[in-house]
Amino acid sequence: MAAAPRISLVVPVYEEEGNLEPLIGEIREAMEAVAEPWELLLVDDGSRDRSWEIIAREAAADPRVRGLRFRHNAGQTAAFVAGFHAARGELLVTLDADRQNDPADIPRLLEIQAREEADAVLGIRRHRHDSLLRRWASRIANAWRRWRTRDDTVDTGCSLKVFRRVFLVDLPRFHGMHRYLPTLARLAGAERIVQVPVNHRPRVAGESKYGIWDRLWVGIADVRAVRWMQKRAIRYEVAEELPPAGGDA
Repeated sequence: MAAAPRISLVVPVYEEEGNLEPLIGEIREAMEAVAEPWELLLVDDGSRDRSWEIIAREAAADPRVRGLRFRHNAGQTAAFVAGFHAARGELLVTLDADRQNDPADIPRLLEIQAREEADAVLGIRRHRHDSLLRRWASRIANAWRRWRTRDDTVDTGCSLKVFRRVFLVDLPRFHGMHRYLPTLARLAGAERIVQVPVNHRPRVAGESKYGIWDRLWVGIADVRAVRWMQKRAIRYEVAEELPPAGGDA
């Protein structure tokens, strides 16, 4: 029997038939440098192309590859949430299916997590291969989030991250939640968070699923909900617990 995975890679997929096979191959190659058992969980967000067919074929050929398929398109946040709950590993690696995140960075992020005993390791995209307008909109949104949430996450739009699973499974569910994972993980108790530069690549197949202004304005509006949660968060620390009467001390 194969060892239970310690690492779960969670990848939302929406109509990425041109990227899936190369991405899975790159992940396999990158994870050869990782000694821990791992699994790849591909969450098909109601794709209408051949994405699910490719996922099913890859899963049949490799027991480390798993697939979930939504009946209808529910959005990237829903795909991440479903993946977090289905994952079996104690460490979760998140990345996009568009191949702009480089799987070759994953072993380094996992090594940093182990060395620093970090609750999370966050990627910061360097030399971004996006349009000037998209980069400009991203900078505005990131600056607004940092200021309003008092969170120092430099590049919340970078999906390449590593988290201890315990900080992600019980997060509040709302559209756009995935953009606030570091902030919400801190609310859940994460303390040691490391940020490191990662590679960013141009998209070579498929199309972006987000409009610049949709992402900008919706992201800015979501900050209000996150600020409310931060203000209303319950924090406590148990000092002592008594055993039941007659029980073992």
